[in-house]
Amino acid sequence: MMWVSCENSLTVIKEITREDTLAAVTAHDIVYIRSDSGQVFMQLKAPVMLRYSGEDPTIEFPEGFEAIFLDSLQQPSSRIEAKYGISHENTELMFARDEVVVENFQTKEILYTETLFWNQKKKIIYTRASVKITAPDKVIYGDSLTAAENFSTREIYNIRATLEIEENEDEN
Repeated sequence: MMWVSCENSLTVIKEITREDTLAAVTAHDIVYIRSDSGQVFMQLKAPVMLRYSGEDPTIEFPEGFEAIFLDSLQQPSSRIEAKYGISHENTELMFARDEVVVENFQTKEILYTETLFWNQKKKIIYTRASVKITAPDKVIYGDSLTAAENFSTREIYNIRATLEIEENEDEN
């Protein structure tokens, strides 16, 4: 006598039938604007947005995103962009990865890293990944970073190198 049985793990069944495995909302070419008291302070653009409901609602940007921060005169002051992002609505914490770039338009400083957390409640960004910051007069390398979301202030941890860039003037 031979017994043949097929068994599925309860964990696998729960995962397949979970409410938030399929996006509740899918949107293309989105522009999302955040304002406070009628004053726009951030604009987020993405080619694709997926919103998942459930206990921990999330918004995913599988094809990347760009967030532009505006100053009090409604002029772009800085931006964050990455090839992938996911935002947890309850905690207002966003995780970005793959070619993350943060740029401050006033100081002309640009941060390059592979992963970045953006705490929208505290208005800070941070990473434990290696960072490279370019400025008009120097390049800085470090092991991690914490900064204001608009990249106006920052702390770089374990700075490995600071390279000063000198401009040569023509002697004609």
